[in-house]
Amino acid sequence: MNDDRHDCKPNIARLAAAILIVALCAAAPLHATAFTPEQRRAIVEQADALPRLYSLLVLHEGEPVIEHVRTGPDLDSPASLKSLSKTILSALAGIAIERGIVEGPDQPLVELLGDRVPRAVDPQVGEITLGHALALQTGLRSTSGRYYGAWVQSENWVAHALTRPMVDEPGGEMIYSTGSTHLAGAALVEASGSSLLKLARDWLGEPLDLRIPDWMRDPQGIHFGGNQMRMSPRALARFGEAYRLGGTVDGKRVVPESWIEASWTPRGRSPWSNDLYGYGWFIDRLSGVKAYYGRGYGGQALFVVPDAALTIVVISDPSPPSYGGYFDRIKRLAASIVETAG
Repeated sequence: MNDDRHDCKPNIARLAAAILIVALCAAAPLHATAFTPEQRRAIVEQADALPRLYSLLVLHEGEPVIEHVRTGPDLDSPASLKSLSKTILSALAGIAIERGIVEGPDQPLVELLGDRVPRAVDPQVGEITLGHALALQTGLRSTSGRYYGAWVQSENWVAHALTRPMVDEPGGEMIYSTGSTHLAGAALVEASGSSLLKLARDWLGEPLDLRIPDWMRDPQGIHFGGNQMRMSPRALARFGEAYRLGGTVDGKRVVPESWIEASWTPRGRSPWSNDLYGYGWFIDRLSGVKAYYGRGYGGQALFVVPDAALTIVVISDPSPPSYGGYFDRIKRLAASIVETAG
């Protein structure tokens, strides 16, 4: 009788070795092969050509593939986000809606602000909704740019913003104005009975394990809604990951998935970059891939590119002056990263 048990021993050994190789390959982290050393060097060189750059942090599939600090705060130290704070504020609004503190983005702003609304406002102010404020479509004249100084030196930032002349219909063209997002922040304070700092720490800081330092307040004690927040690059990247993953991180629901979809739905278009804008997020394509980003004065940026499994943080010198075209260079850097990941 033929007995092939001895002939099977080499085959079993080969099979075991093959299984081991497959297991090791499956266990190998994706970030180990996502970017070659040469590709990383090329991206860092492109980043270092940005004259205002402090740091660059790139996560692919949730793992850091580039951690570069040229100068300024390290990746664990809070940095000024400037108007990138508008993106964080939008998340707080979405969570407030989910918790029933706010009815929804269509709730009138004056209803939420209550006694903070001065008597001498244009009747059209009553048509402005929370969503209009988050999408920068209030119709009120801007408080940014050449109007910024007068606004922040006023005795009441909410009243000043609400009494600006109406220059468009509520829900019309995008008018970049930090006064609009400050109104949204004040509305959340009134509706919740808590400060924006407490909301940010309770709703984002605690579940995401983020450090959120205190930041600037207006004369009435309301934290600046849409400016001057500070977070470390790593904390900002973790926030971005929450959006990339549909609002859930480590099994915890942080931001409603429906709100992410709503925030990434175009509401208006930037008159300067021509990029679309939702609730606190710009929308564009980088190397042909849809990307969502928040940005702040001086070159602060958070890019979330779900189809490329990327979250990109760029921190730059926030001090003036900030020259035109600098953010275009940041976007080109982000596009190079998307192309490399693809």
